[in-house]
Amino acid sequence: MIELTNESINSEAILAKMEDHATGGVVLFLGRVRDHAEGRQVERMDYEAYSEMARVKLQEIENQTRAKWPVRKMAIVHRTGTLKLGEVSVAIAVACGHRGEAFEACRYAIDTLKETVPIWKKEHFADGAAWVKGVQPKSKCQEGDSK
Repeated sequence: MIELTNESINSEAILAKMEDHATGGVVLFLGRVRDHAEGRQVERMDYEAYSEMARVKLQEIENQTRAKWPVRKMAIVHRTGTLKLGEVSVAIAVACGHRGEAFEACRYAIDTLKETVPIWKKEHFADGAAWVKGVQPKSKCQEGDSK
């Protein structure tokens, strides 16, 4: 299950999709909007993505993860749009026969997502806003997105 959405992420629905009596370990990672960054108070976050490429990269991550670990079921869901404090921005669930494999596979998936998927976040503070690590998304025209 690969999804890029502007709707709230339902972790219970994701866990329900991990149901499999052959799995002894299911790991669910939830990335949430926190209230601070580099000593500043965060009020909200914006997430933007190059949708077509992000979906391709998310699928690549799932394929790579399945090639490295005996994953029975997996879900990667990332949110776009404006998120409030505490809202879930990303969810990754991995179901394997054993917990160690599930933990390792889930860690690999989130670390690889953060490094390779074209999803950008902008932190909003009381006194301004900044793209994380100075990365700013290209305009829709530059991305090749006709929307």
